[in-house]
Amino acid sequence: MTYLLYGEDTFLLEQYVKKLKKAFGELQQGINFIQIDESNVSNIIADIQTPAFGFEKKLIIAKNCTLFTKKNILADKIASYLLENDTSDTELIFVEEKAEKNSLYNAIEKNGTVKEFKELRMPELIKQVKVISNGYGVQINENVAQYLIECVGNNMQIIINELRKLIEYAGKGGEIKRENIDSLTIKTTQSVIFDLTDNLGKKNIKEAMNILQNLKYNKEPTQMILIMLYRHFKKLHIVSLCKGNDIAKNLKLKPNQTFLVRKYAIQANYFKENELETILKELINLDENSKNGNIDLDIGLDAILCNYCS
Repeated sequence: MTYLLYGEDTFLLEQYVKKLKKAFGELQQGINFIQIDESNVSNIIADIQTPAFGFEKKLIIAKNCTLFTKKNILADKIASYLLENDTSDTELIFVEEKAEKNSLYNAIEKNGTVKEFKELRMPELIKQVKVISNGYGVQINENVAQYLIECVGNNMQIIINELRKLIEYAGKGGEIKRENIDSLTIKTTQSVIFDLTDNLGKKNIKEAMNILQNLKYNKEPTQMILIMLYRHFKKLHIVSLCKGNDIAKNLKLKPNQTFLVRKYAIQANYFKENELETILKELINLDENSKNGNIDLDIGLDAILCNYCS
């Protein structure tokens, strides 16, 4: 059997690989179990042909070999081999982050299994968070679970890493609170930008500047902060122009990002349309003037935020 497993949610993907390995049975490295990466992928056909001495079958896992790109000569060779030869004594698993449709993809799709692991949507993620927490005897309500996901992102591996800290802190019989998430988890930069913009919208300049300084303290380059703020305010401007219609489509959100629609809509209401246009122009001018040496980037960014809240 040949598998192609790929997708954004590496946690779910790896869990599936573990299940396949467990179902396979006894594994002896180098005999009936071969691991392949980009450095030795050119030997994969020879590895398939080599007998699994003392075993009926062998398992080959080829991980991150970049075979699933268009016009890939090695992929063409492997595809031809799989289609023309009996490989029933080999279980072959290809693991990739991304996979384009090419000859090898089509060959596996025809005679094997192709499975994409997309990041889960919000309701599914909330359910997973609650199941894991309850499994350790720790309570978390649905709103707090959603807040955790909004703060740390929707990659299941990252969620579990952050959830472990919260579970350990709460202890058996305890409950995870929103304030625990604020103090213990590592928020995504996108989440921090949302926090900063929330405070700007509410004219809370002190907290907005604290968030900005924390970003800089955590070694986030000021140029990158400027770019992220520009992109964020550009999205808010788009939302203000949408007037509530087709926001997800206009923002080009993925299906598992639709929960952001409400957050963007709320923040867009903090600002008038002309204010958003002014902030965008000021950020563009700051970028140009800082590159020309006419203004210090840090001072200029602080000035834009302070001027808005003044």
